[in-house]
Amino acid sequence: MAAPSAMTAALRSLFGLAPAPDASRESLRVDFLLPDGSSVPLHRVRDRRARRLRLTVSERGVRLSVPWRVSERVAHAFVHDHAGWIAAQWQRFRDTRVAVAWQFGAVDALPLGSESLPVEWMEGRSARIERVDGPSTTWPQGGARLQFHASRAASAATLRRALLEFYGAEARAAIHRWLPAYLPDLPRPPREFRVRALSSLWGSLAPDGTVSLDLSLVLGPPSAFEYVLVHELCHLIHANHSAAFWREVEARSPGWREERTFLRSDGGLGLKAQLRALTKA
Repeated sequence: MAAPSAMTAALRSLFGLAPAPDASRESLRVDFLLPDGSSVPLHRVRDRRARRLRLTVSERGVRLSVPWRVSERVAHAFVHDHAGWIAAQWQRFRDTRVAVAWQFGAVDALPLGSESLPVEWMEGRSARIERVDGPSTTWPQGGARLQFHASRAASAATLRRALLEFYGAEARAAIHRWLPAYLPDLPRPPREFRVRALSSLWGSLAPDGTVSLDLSLVLGPPSAFEYVLVHELCHLIHANHSAAFWREVEARSPGWREERTFLRSDGGLGLKAQLRALTKA
């Protein structure tokens, strides 16, 4: 935990201003001091839509969501009580900032669907990945694995692009496998699906009906991925998080609480870190 005087000074600067009476959202930013003397950006967002105090950590820093009627004293104490957690989470993000040094044969396993699948490297003219099972001449032991076809001279950018294309194809295949079960009860179908790396969100629904989903979901439990899909589809019925909305989610995903807990845990946030380490230069 940071030294009391340093941390208190940072918190005072964060909580020293009261929001304007007629505002609906107000945010401040400070550098939150960590035990090792470094700092992390901490953004305090006071929002009339927030229902509880919540801390989240991403590569951009720490975000504190504060319900409008929660006092500055309570918010200050909440951050102080979670200072150790903030430091641990930020350290984890720093540890995963080192990108994989991609070259032919450099990676022997890749995450997919909560598994770590071995990689069988195959020389080829174009870079691509496919999931296979059973023995081959270069893999006589058989078993599920990923065949990574590429030239030995392929650049790191080429290999990363092939991985992104593979993960994107796997994610879209899962979406279209699950979607038919939910379409009949929706007032309208989604306009389209976009799967890409999202910095903090797991999914969103645009006003035009476009559903965006975080690409890192394909690395984790399929049940968590499907829950996020259901969550966004239910926003086609209720564009809010009302009790009626959650009843719709419950009807389609009875285990949604467990999936949401996972996504908010270190395991869920770790999926985003894994994807960054694998795909960032």
